[in-house]
Amino acid sequence: MTLDRARLERIRDWAEGYIAERRFAGMSVLILQEGREAFFDARGQRDVAAGLPFARDTLARIYSMTKPITSLALLILVEEGQLHLDAPVSRFLPEFDAPHALIPGAAHLGQTEPCAVPTLHQLLTHCSCLSYAFNPGLVPQEMAERELTFAPRAGTLAQTCHALAELPLAFAPGARWEYSVGIDVIGRVIEVVTGQSLAEVFQARIFDPLGMHETGFSVSEEQLGYFSSLYTPLAGDAMDLNAAVTGDDSLRLVDDATGTPFANPTCLSGGGGLVGTIDDYARFAEAMRKGGQGIVSRSTARFMMQNHLASDIASLGPSSFAEQPMRGVGFGIGGAVVLDAARSGVPGSVGDFSWGGMASTFFWIDQVHALTTVLFTQLSPSSATPARAELKALVHGALM
Repeated sequence: MTLDRARLERIRDWAEGYIAERRFAGMSVLILQEGREAFFDARGQRDVAAGLPFARDTLARIYSMTKPITSLALLILVEEGQLHLDAPVSRFLPEFDAPHALIPGAAHLGQTEPCAVPTLHQLLTHCSCLSYAFNPGLVPQEMAERELTFAPRAGTLAQTCHALAELPLAFAPGARWEYSVGIDVIGRVIEVVTGQSLAEVFQARIFDPLGMHETGFSVSEEQLGYFSSLYTPLAGDAMDLNAAVTGDDSLRLVDDATGTPFANPTCLSGGGGLVGTIDDYARFAEAMRKGGQGIVSRSTARFMMQNHLASDIASLGPSSFAEQPMRGVGFGIGGAVVLDAARSGVPGSVGDFSWGGMASTFFWIDQVHALTTVLFTQLSPSSATPARAELKALVHGALM
């Protein structure tokens, strides 16, 4: 099937509606089919107060869309025989030796029992039973109190992993799926194995080979000129999903180029620390669609984008937030995999590989129709709008 250009024009009207209603300040959409640009649109503003346009070169926080890149970096090391996925994380990070997990129904953090050490595979697939500070439960509450968020200025990656290892696991590893900082921990494993910083590994192994010259953990002085502001419709913390109270301003400013922590980060978060442009991310996604493009083998790329769970996410009893639907959707290495589009409630193809970020960015790879689609905007949390599902429906509505 090919994309009908007239039907793709619906995306412009859809995007304009979001901006006119002040649900997004600005946004861009890039669609490639068979590696060729089929559609691009950018509109709205990257900075409302300054009236600056959201453009093709706008630099944005991709947050959890960092996870597939970190996961790919680990698989490069797997291909080289430097580690294997069933290895316990304590082999590389001894602070995770002898872990304890909360007992079922625990009323406080002291109610724990010894458990197995999470494996690298469990960390990559969110089955390690680590968590996120914005999830419900005792462990997330403690993470929030200790500010274990892997934010740009939250100490170093090594320090944050050490502090995280002091907490119990939310459940025994493998017991259920819980969206977590597991891939942040994977980032630290990569540093230990390579003897390099995560930024150095990404630059040499992924960004330079793919020509991703605008992507990294920090915003340079030059890039500050086209770095997007971040907005939220919430009255409080833009990342606090447990207290998601809508405020009076649907586009309340959270962060901008003046004083942004991304200008000088200390924590290189493999789970959510990258900033970049839409074309850069499309280069990464296209490399995966094409089978690794020499970064990894075709076999490894296929392995990464297969479902690694026993069934769909919903069947594994999650209570956490996730960037994707859980019904009819499995999880690969660092991203979601569509198993049954009808059950997911979102038009798509079986095998679609995707993930999003907290600021409402999103990408998916559709091998059936040779599509790569990337959405960039800067509104947190991503649960504030159904834009991702709507965009997938618009793209599938243009397949004729």
